[in-house]
Amino acid sequence: MKAMHKFGFGVLLLAGLVALAGCGSSAKKTTGAVVEDRSISRDEMNDIDGQRATTQGIRDADAAGTTMLDGESDGSLSVRTIYFEYDSSNIREEYRRVVEAHANALASRPSQVITLEGHADERGSREYNLALGERRAQAVRRQMVLLGAAAGQIRVVSFGEERPANDGSNEEAYALNRRVEIKY
Repeated sequence: MKAMHKFGFGVLLLAGLVALAGCGSSAKKTTGAVVEDRSISRDEMNDIDGQRATTQGIRDADAAGTTMLDGESDGSLSVRTIYFEYDSSNIREEYRRVVEAHANALASRPSQVITLEGHADERGSREYNLALGERRAQAVRRQMVLLGAAAGQIRVVSFGEERPANDGSNEEAYALNRRVEIKY
């Protein structure tokens, strides 16, 4: 009888552990240099699971590989890089229209998924620059979601100083490296 009681307790304990393991409500995604960890609602998860990323509606704009979405009229969607001031994650006024155009494009194409890649210049520690790159990408993401894009359409990754656009060590190079790139 005592052995039966221990066996039942073991089964109950195992069932509890399995139940706890299955209750996680956050999605972890390792992309690039930073781990994105955020809670996803059941509706968002259904939207993500039920749809695949697609390039439908995208056409080449030039030989450099920049693409525009069909129906684009002002060229805002061809701008895929947003630059930031030194040590800042505030979106500059001159890029607000670009962010709005991409948010509208996402809102009108619910199956479209993009990645926002945050970058920083070489000044500061590696860890600080990774965090700064993520803050910049998250700032763009927040703005796009506020303007109508679905949160599940936008992935965020930070490369910090690891992928400079310009290898120089002067203000001109630094300005080119403080950026968020929008990848369709």
